[in-house]
Amino acid sequence: MSEQVGAALRRLVRARAHGRCEYCRTPEAYAPERFSIEHICPRSKRGLTTLENLALSCQGCNNHKFVRTRAPDPVTDIMTALYHPREHLWHEHFAWLPDARRLVGLTATGRATVEALRLNRPGLVNLREALVAIGIHPPD
Repeated sequence: MSEQVGAALRRLVRARAHGRCEYCRTPEAYAPERFSIEHICPRSKRGLTTLENLALSCQGCNNHKFVRTRAPDPVTDIMTALYHPREHLWHEHFAWLPDARRLVGLTATGRATVEALRLNRPGLVNLREALVAIGIHPPD
């Protein structure tokens, strides 16, 4: 497949993600910035432009992830794989705190991803609070 992510592939990625960032679960319709189709395994690390290696990502998650695929678990300081939307189940690695404004990592991968991608950055927490108020957060 070419390096370019074509329109058809973009539509498939967006549909599969149900219009939400595959990391922080922010809905694209309410995000202040346009979402990206990102390479889970970056092209710089020989990641391919295939449906299996693409994810819908908000700009914040995409920027913080950049080309990383690993990060330290903040509990053990051991390098661990970041959350991979095609290989991991989101609910096995993350949970919403009772107020649904913040995420916690349930596993080393979840904790490393929460820290590396800053999944509780202030803008996201504020947006989640507003989305809770209108009844569309947290997602199922």
